[in-house]
Amino acid sequence: MTTRFDVEQRWPELFDGLTETQRWSVVQSLAAAWHEGWEPNRADVANLTEYAGGRIDHAEYIRRSDASSTGMRGSAR
Repeated sequence: MTTRFDVEQRWPELFDGLTETQRWSVVQSLAAAWHEGWEPNRADVANLTEYAGGRIDHAEYIRRSDASSTGMRGSAR
């Protein structure tokens, strides 16, 4: 686990166009997952920021999340 939570610094372009409230919500959601042991990756951060910013709908967010978790399970085999 990384010792520093720095998603905004690592991928600032993913947060472009978000309001302060949207940005705060995304960072808090990701930080909670990080505290539980999740390691930030660009695809997951992009998925959540795009959903929060209204660039994708809920169905697309779920589809991407499912695809990401399926890919991770497949790579662990």
